[in-house]
Amino acid sequence: DKTGTLTRGKPEVTDIVPIGKYSENDVLKFAASLEKGSEHSLAEAIVKSADGKKIKIEKVNRFKAVSGFGVEGIVSGKQVFFGNRKLMERAKVDYQSFLAQIEKLESEGKTVMMLAVDKNLIGLVAVADTLKDSAKAGVDALKRKGIEVVMITGDNRQTAGAIAKKLGIERVLAEVLPSQKEAEVRKIQAEVAPTSRQGKVVAMVGDGINDAPALAAADVGIAMGTGTDVAIEAADITLINKDLRTVVSAIELSKKTMRTIKINLFWAFGY
Repeated sequence: DKTGTLTRGKPEVTDIVPIGKYSENDVLKFAASLEKGSEHSLAEAIVKSADGKKIKIEKVNRFKAVSGFGVEGIVSGKQVFFGNRKLMERAKVDYQSFLAQIEKLESEGKTVMMLAVDKNLIGLVAVADTLKDSAKAGVDALKRKGIEVVMITGDNRQTAGAIAKKLGIERVLAEVLPSQKEAEVRKIQAEVAPTSRQGKVVAMVGDGINDAPALAAADVGIAMGTGTDVAIEAADITLINKDLRTVVSAIELSKKTMRTIKINLFWAFGY
């Protein structure tokens, strides 16, 4: 998983692009008012940014979080939508004339969310999460062991691709809804491994609530110790630190343990 596993999981607002008559503060006010009721890690970054600028957060009526899309509700008597392309398409909001600007921000590894008021796009908010110090070293160590590394994320393909490129990950599963992560794990398990001609053995590393079904479905579920209780409960192994290199250590320790068991059995039966 990307957020909170490969990245620190503490994103920050990097760009606010107002459109039309609205100012940056207007965009942030609407976005933060909606995100106040959300539990997503990106929501925390937006609310924190509004608090830092002392922007008053308005009351939201008919709040609705659409998993994998974004949030919507009534703010100051206006219908407000805040989320990704899928949410805008669902709400029939036209964003095509700003696509080049959106893609430029995404190519920098930023997650771009669009804000629409009464069916009109009024601003863009870009949020970036920094990679963990151990992420690149952890991915490199796994690859040296001959293990295929796949990144899974709900982010769009361009943002996901930019982050994967920094880490040297070739295979990326992007725009995956939370409910689809388990299915993606099972698809990989069904693929034929080139060495054994059998299905692939999959270890899933994650930390969030929406990672829990995928962690449970994987042959080995590995949860970050800093993650949610649900993820830790669903996993087979919990890493008590944030260092991704510990995944490699866990694999090495497991192999040594199995080798010791086999040697003990050999001598026991031999005796």
